[in-house]
Amino acid sequence: MGNFKGHALPGSFFLLFGLWWSVKYPLKYVCRKNKSACYLGSRAGFQRLEFVEGIIKAVFALIGMVAEQFVPDGPHLKLYNYEEKHWDHLMNWQHATMYLFYGISGLVDIVAHGTNALPVAMDRMMLSLAVFIEGFLFCYHLHGRAMLDIHVHQLLLFAIFGAAVCIFLEVFFRGSIVLEMLRTSLCILQGSWFWQIGFVLYPPNGSPEWNQTDHTNMMFLTMCYCWHYAFAFLILAVNYTIVNLSVCSSRNFIF
Repeated sequence: MGNFKGHALPGSFFLLFGLWWSVKYPLKYVCRKNKSACYLGSRAGFQRLEFVEGIIKAVFALIGMVAEQFVPDGPHLKLYNYEEKHWDHLMNWQHATMYLFYGISGLVDIVAHGTNALPVAMDRMMLSLAVFIEGFLFCYHLHGRAMLDIHVHQLLLFAIFGAAVCIFLEVFFRGSIVLEMLRTSLCILQGSWFWQIGFVLYPPNGSPEWNQTDHTNMMFLTMCYCWHYAFAFLILAVNYTIVNLSVCSSRNFIF
């Protein structure tokens, strides 16, 4: 959807997953080091969490696809307008395709962690492909747009392709806290930047519009992008500290 809600929806999905991972992976890492103090630290417990994540991911993807297709000005499953002889709402179709691959990733999570039918590493492989497909679609999503519009989406590509590479490395280095935290930071960055794009291109509540051709706006937003990433790292640091202190205090209480 080429409007504020169309950017807020995926932004919210990425932020929710990023914030959850910013608690989950520090907890997993700290519990691994302090097994006696962490009753949540069993391998089976975290595997169940992966299974639940897969369900949530698939549901979010389904919501996204339905929203892209059936909003009032959406394509309603019509890909080509035969009366006017042109493709119909291709932007919505591209967004729906992005959600489709995240939905497939969620289904792979469910099968990989709920059965023995797939290698566990397939969950990271499919997630890496889903993120790559998202970036691939965005690369060809910007033709004919205004300069500022192109710039804010190009900045988003750094987070997308960075996350795709990071997740692909997790296929071979599963359980690496460094890669998990890097992926989490890029997910939070993606989510917050989707919201920022919405505010820049489609200001809500009658806010003044940004000048799409002013180069200083591009300079500011590039700097703002870096601030978003710094904020993502701050979230990681705060949540890691809280988790670490909570587990350590629990350990002291036990002993």
